[in-house]
Amino acid sequence: MKVTQFPDRILKTDGEKYLYFGGTAYLGLPPNKKFQKILFKNIVRWGTAYGSSRNANIKLTAYEKGETFLAQFIQTEAALTVSSGMLAGQLVLTTLASQTDVFYHFPDTHVAITHKNSLPFFINNQLNPRLLDANSEKITILTDAVSTNAVTAVDFSVLEPISKHKEITVVIDESHSLGILGSNGGGIYSTIQQPNIKRKILVSSLGKAMGLSGGVIAADAAFISKIKTNDTFVSSAGMNPAFVKTIADAKKLYFAQNKKLKENLNYLDSKLISNPNILFDKNYPVIYPRIENINSILASEKIIITHFKYTSETDYLNRIIITANHKKKDLDKIIKILNQY
Repeated sequence: MKVTQFPDRILKTDGEKYLYFGGTAYLGLPPNKKFQKILFKNIVRWGTAYGSSRNANIKLTAYEKGETFLAQFIQTEAALTVSSGMLAGQLVLTTLASQTDVFYHFPDTHVAITHKNSLPFFINNQLNPRLLDANSEKITILTDAVSTNAVTAVDFSVLEPISKHKEITVVIDESHSLGILGSNGGGIYSTIQQPNIKRKILVSSLGKAMGLSGGVIAADAAFISKIKTNDTFVSSAGMNPAFVKTIADAKKLYFAQNKKLKENLNYLDSKLISNPNILFDKNYPVIYPRIENINSILASEKIIITHFKYTSETDYLNRIIITANHKKKDLDKIIKILNQY
C-alpha cells in the first residue's frame, strides 16, 4: 500500500481513507503543527544538515542544549546524540568490547544491541548457570526495555541472583519506551535500581515517540566521555543539529502529548474486554491481537495496522499502535471489533 503523505490517524491511498493504527509515532509528533513550527525555526537557524565531526574545533550549542535536556529527561549524568539508534547501539557495543569478558542477551533483543558472541541470559527458562558460578568476570547484559510481543517492561529483579563475583553492566534499548513509560515519558532507565548493577547504559532511537531522526546514548559521564573517543564516533557526522535543538525546545509538547497518550490508553482500558488473545496493558500503546486474519478483518473495516515479518519470525507480526493523536471515535471503532473476539 503506497501513501503520498505522512500517515497520522488517517491514512489516504488511492482515493480511500483508512483509520491508521500502525507505525511508531506514539506521541503523534511528526504531523503536529506546534512541533513542526519549532523544527522549522531551528532549521532556519541551524540549516538542514551539518556534516562535520562532533570532535572538530567548531562546537554547535544546539548539541549541548538538546543533550542536556535528554540527560535530565532520562535522569542520568550525561547523554550523547548520534545519527541513528542503530549507530548508538553499535557504538556502545564496540566501546564495551574491551571492558567485557562475557556478553549475555535477553530473548528477542533488537539487532541494534546484538553482539555476535553473546550468550543467552536464560536457558530453559532458568538463568544461564555461568551467571551463578564463582568465576570473577566483567559481564554485559543486553536487553530491550520492552521486548517484541510484550507490553510490559522487562523485570530487572531477575538480575539479583547473579553471582557477586560478576561485575554487571546493563545495556537497555529504550527505542519503544522513551517518551512513553516512566515519569513524563522519561523511560525506565531511572527505575532500574538493582544494587548489583555496576553500570547501566541506555540506547534509543529518537525517531519513534520523540519524532526526530537520530539516536541517543545515556549513561554516567565517564562512559559518555569514553564514547566520544570511539573512532566511529569521531569519524561520523552528528545528528542533525536542528533536530537536537528541537528536542530541547519541545519539552512542554513532549509532556503534553504523553498526557494525551495516557488518556487514550486509559479510555481503551475502560472499554476493551479482557481477552487472553488480545495482549494489552494500559501503560503501553501497543496491542498484539492473536486473532487469525485480524489484519484482513480490520482492513475490511477500513482500519490499517502494522503487519509484516519481523527479523527471524516465521509468522507475520500484527501490531496495533495507539497514538496521542487518536480520537475517541477512532478507539471506539477498533474496540468494537476487538470485543467481538
